[in-house]
Amino acid sequence: MRIGLVVPHIFMHRQILPHVIFSPGQLALTLADGLQGLGAQVTLFTPGPVDTNATNVTADLTYFEQELAARGDTYTDLLKKHPLTFITLARQVQSELIAKAYSLANDNQLDIVHIYTNEEDIALPFAALCNKPVVFTHHDPFNFLVKYKNVFPKYSSVPWLSVSYAQRTGMPPKTNWVANIYHGIEGNLLQPVKNPSSDYVVYIGRIIQQKGVHLAIEAAKRAGVPLKIAGRHYAGKKDAYWREYIEPRLGDGVEYLGFIKDSHQKRQLLGNARALIMPSLFDEPFGMVAIESLACGTPVVGLNSGAIPEVVKDKLTGFIVANAQNEASTVASIAQAIKNVTSLDRNTCRRDFEQRFTAQRMCQEHLSAYKTLTTTLPEAL
Repeated sequence: MRIGLVVPHIFMHRQILPHVIFSPGQLALTLADGLQGLGAQVTLFTPGPVDTNATNVTADLTYFEQELAARGDTYTDLLKKHPLTFITLARQVQSELIAKAYSLANDNQLDIVHIYTNEEDIALPFAALCNKPVVFTHHDPFNFLVKYKNVFPKYSSVPWLSVSYAQRTGMPPKTNWVANIYHGIEGNLLQPVKNPSSDYVVYIGRIIQQKGVHLAIEAAKRAGVPLKIAGRHYAGKKDAYWREYIEPRLGDGVEYLGFIKDSHQKRQLLGNARALIMPSLFDEPFGMVAIESLACGTPVVGLNSGAIPEVVKDKLTGFIVANAQNEASTVASIAQAIKNVTSLDRNTCRRDFEQRFTAQRMCQEHLSAYKTLTTTLPEAL
């Protein structure tokens, strides 16, 4: 099978990807290489070159790079200084890349096209012009941006793959779901550590208000357990969340580690933690850090937001805490879960990861969905 995996997000470039938090990017690379390993012929469409075993088709970045050179900026510099300019240039590149994928499919060089990241609003209107099946995966909550809310209902009949059943609840009611495929990571990438210290809890991810990091801080303090925070904050932008809610609370058992890039560092951080805290205040469509934690044998304490209760088995691989209307009550419940989490079996966490969240399982399920679509377009499942 000849698969066109289209990942047109501008972060898909080896000059950018290591420096940003962009889980769909690493997932796409894992999927492309895994499908190749299963015998498929994969063409991975990305704005810039990436490290992959698949055939890598890139966009023409000449004019984008000329603009950067004239300004003396890197990609990330331009994104920080002039986000509208960056987005405008990125959209031009993304449109070209999607058109290239559809063109190759129409030339019978691809059997199926999979639009994998959040540029569906560009790809959707032209999918009908592609004479091979086109399937879409969305990684954000449906209601996250206006550009999705206004477009998705018009194209609910095209084939879609969900990343969780919780994600489906926010999508248009007549969406044509072909399959639900949970994310996965390589089984040997993150593993349990021997004799974990279990003397702290950890938060990993973007440090924004929707992620509820302030709740993790207050809960850890209330439980009397140190908290380590890893991720990016955005203090230089209009969002004052870091400056007002997080930075003043650092110290006294709360430590900020910065952005963790290295998988060995992440394994040590997660593997030695008593628990990962996921106090998300929005409907998580999946939550990659949860399966990274389970891979390390570390339970998860999370709010009942979006897909977290799908990923985490309450009282087996973690604790699911209700998000009460009263913030103090929510904090108290998270703190109690932090105290109770040592009763859970870390081996159960790792086994659950191996059964449900490996890269091999993710790739096999995608290949099965592709085969179904290239045979006949099914009704919504």
